[in-house]
This record gives sequence, C-alpha cells and structure tokens, in this order.
Amino acid sequence: MLSDEVWRELRDQGVTRRFPERSVMLRQGAPGTHLLALTSGLAKVVCREPSGAKTWLAFRGPGDLLGEVSVFNGTSRTADVVALTPCVAVVLDAQRFVRFVEERGLVIQLMRQALARMRESDLYRGELQSLPLVVRLARTLLRLAVLTDRGTEGNSVRLTGLNQEEVAQAIGVTRNAVISGLRQLRAVGLVETARRVIVIKDVKALECWAAAD
Repeated sequence: MLSDEVWRELRDQGVTRRFPERSVMLRQGAPGTHLLALTSGLAKVVCREPSGAKTWLAFRGPGDLLGEVSVFNGTSRTADVVALTPCVAVVLDAQRFVRFVEERGLVIQLMRQALARMRESDLYRGELQSLPLVVRLARTLLRLAVLTDRGTEGNSVRLTGLNQEEVAQAIGVTRNAVISGLRQLRAVGLVETARRVIVIKDVKALECWAAAD
C-alpha cells in the first residue's frame, strides 16, 4: 500500500466519483483509459467466463488501486470490479497516473504491491486445497474486516453488502456450505447475520478459529 502522503497526492490527480451499491465500477474488456483509487466502500473483482459463469478473484477496500494493471500493460481489462457497498473512488487518467508514478519514483512500491497480491492469491489457492470450511470462512471474514472502513467498534466489525453466494465463491464452496459454516460460528457467539450483513462480534476469538488447521 502507498504511504499516506503519496496517497493524498495521488487523490489530488483525479476527480472523485461515487458508485452506487452493486454498480460496475470497471468493466471487463474495456480499454485501460483510467484507473480508480478506492477511498471508501467495499468492492469485488470477478472474471466473466465465456460460458457466462463468474469467477471470484478478490475483495478490495479503501486504499486499493483498481484497474492499474491494464493501465501499465496497455491491454483491455481482464475482470469486472463491482461495488458491494456504496463506494467512493478517485478517477485517474491513465497517462497522468503513469507520469505521476514516474515522477515520484513509485515503480518499486507498486511492484511490491503487485507481488503482495500474487502472494495473497497463492495463499488463497493453498487454503482452498488444505483447510476446513469453517477455517476458510473465518479467515475470509477477518480479511474483509481489515478491508472495510464501515461499522468498526472495538472488537466487533459490521460487514455489509455481501450475500451468502459471494462468500461461498470466495471460499470455494456451495451456498449451503456457507450457511452451515455461519450457523457454526453463530452457535458459539462469534457472528450475527442478517440480509447482506455479517457482524463479527469478537474479532480476537475469530482469529483463534482462523488459526486452527
């Protein structure tokens, strides 16, 4: 992630735009004419397959850049970015962004960020193959807690915008399996759930579940 100072400077390079819940922020196949600096809200990155199926790739939150790969590569976008909650982002022109990166000497920082995302993806794939469902669920909820900038109060976090199908896609199971996993966590008092709302009642206790293998 970029430093606070650089992030502030970067935000000054573009125009702020608001995205309604469930709107497409960046569209797969579109040219990389611009990118987004996400300042508020939660988004998901999904790839649309030729069959029509959608593959979950990642969640993104405040402080993340969206669509920078197509800007650097000069290629069309390889995935959709969809707002899960109302989002606010700064729209950055591609050429102006590249010039900003070169002038500030940010190439190495952005390479490190890209490598961190690759490690995150590798870790995710490893978890799918080796960890029990409830552990994967706990880790996904904790990652969302880190990303979200909404509803954090002490040792509890309120996650909004997600439905059970999206959680299922993120941990590689069926919706019914997610329902079962959430029921398990509710039974021990770790979470509460409502429509598109998951409240983590005890982050520290959930971390203990996430550490189990």
